[in-house]
Amino acid sequence: MGRKYVLGLDFGTESGRALLVAVDNGEEVATAVERYPDVVIDDRLPGTNQKLEPDWALQNPRDYLHVIETVVPKVLAQSGVKGEDVIGIGTDFTSCTVLPVDKAGTPLCMKQEFAANPHAWVKLWKHHAAQPEADQVNRVARERGEEFLDRYGKKISSEWFFPKVLQVLNEAPDVYKAADRFMEGGDWIVLQLCGEEKRNACAAGYKAIWDEGYPSKDFFKALDPAFENVVAEKMREDVYPAGVRAGGLLPTMAAKLGLKPGTAVATGGVDAHVAVPAATVTAGRKMVMIMGTSVCHLLCGTDKKIVEGICGVVKDGILPGFYGYEAGQTAVGDIFAWFIDNCVPGWVKDDAKKEGTDVHGYLARHAAALKVGESGLLCLDWWNGNRSVLVDADLSGMMVGMTLATTPGEMYRAVLECTAFGTCKIIKQFEDAGVPIDELYACGGLPGKNPLLMQIYADVTNREIKISASDQTVALGAAMWGAVAAGKAAGGYDDIAHAAKKMAHLREEFYKPVAANHAVYKRLFAEYECLHDYFGRGENDVMKRLKEIKLSIRSAGA
Repeated sequence: MGRKYVLGLDFGTESGRALLVAVDNGEEVATAVERYPDVVIDDRLPGTNQKLEPDWALQNPRDYLHVIETVVPKVLAQSGVKGEDVIGIGTDFTSCTVLPVDKAGTPLCMKQEFAANPHAWVKLWKHHAAQPEADQVNRVARERGEEFLDRYGKKISSEWFFPKVLQVLNEAPDVYKAADRFMEGGDWIVLQLCGEEKRNACAAGYKAIWDEGYPSKDFFKALDPAFENVVAEKMREDVYPAGVRAGGLLPTMAAKLGLKPGTAVATGGVDAHVAVPAATVTAGRKMVMIMGTSVCHLLCGTDKKIVEGICGVVKDGILPGFYGYEAGQTAVGDIFAWFIDNCVPGWVKDDAKKEGTDVHGYLARHAAALKVGESGLLCLDWWNGNRSVLVDADLSGMMVGMTLATTPGEMYRAVLECTAFGTCKIIKQFEDAGVPIDELYACGGLPGKNPLLMQIYADVTNREIKISASDQTVALGAAMWGAVAAGKAAGGYDDIAHAAKKMAHLREEFYKPVAANHAVYKRLFAEYECLHDYFGRGENDVMKRLKEIKLSIRSAGA
């Protein structure tokens, strides 16, 4: 038996990638990335001039197929690996990303009669227009004393499955009626690959209130009588764990991709969650931070605890044999990109160009020269709302302490610091609830690009941070689950722990907290918590009132 390989297919917010990995040692043999042609649809619906309302975020499912058919042949061509030597395929997807499909699995937006209806398209994870439905879900659940609320930090997010589906029922009942079922994007991709629809436990558990079963029909009826049978009529009730074989690659898809028909396809997973074993973590008390446009915080424990404001706790949701906990921040890298795109004066960009560096590098150098607390600035990291621990999409970002002497470098550092404070708040929330965290691990796009950011995180949290050796840890994790789906007999592995020992690695460098920096950050974090509770827990709802005024003005001008 010659050397064997697995594919990780990683579907992100703006693009998708394929990573070809050697099974024996985790060598990343080839990779290819393809940007979605329609990227994120948040302004106008493709093919029409229809303006979308605020807080909408859609995608085109054709883009996902375009990515698969583009990147897989590319990695095979780059590597020279033969299709028959690829033994498994694992996938990951942003979540909760929902699409309505007909009985054959065709997305309704691909059908002419629904192409002009936004509700027939894919609702991306950061679609926040279902906040009224989320509010209703939470209110009814509290009134009924539904136990599931405790598992999800006492609040269901507008990003999740049932608020989005309920929004379709409320605003587009014709789409709801026409939909044979509503699917997670990750499960739809698996269906396209192997012809088998198998709802993955990760997405079901963390985004669709599943815990060895969904909430009762009575609960859904209390939301709306027409919603009573949403599970039985609009979903597949069977749920499958990570890493099991969903099916074999369809001959038609195999021909397009250059792979062998019948190649093992694993059940899907949520993008962040599949990264945990790829960061070498296969035990409890270790938090993995997947750091990119947003940050997802994942850890495992042996006990089931109730933690206010987290995204969920699911048995076997991340690793077999553990309770998997999830929390997160809705924007991190997105905030940095916003600042660069909108708040940096031209002279900074000119100076950066003269120095032969990018704007991030230029600002990071100036920010690193500042002592902790020297800027006099403090931010709240809510540019895209708050996921944990407030679970409120209507909150917004802020910066205090600015003067006429404030510099771009000072503002940039404050923006970096506020995201670290957000992570520190999440860690504190877990530990106050009895879920210990001994170590931090980081992966994703940010750790390898911004050393200053990682040092700030170490100083703020007062913990060492270990970094995944792979710059594509999510795709690597998907590939590792593909190796488990293939199984040892085919050249893969029979469990994820054995796969991690061979395929996952850490960098030699790590970030160690500086005691003097942490001492000052403790003072700043105390101020952050004051602002966090003042603006986030109802004492001053100015952010929400401003949003209401903005929406009313825009609506009047539409």
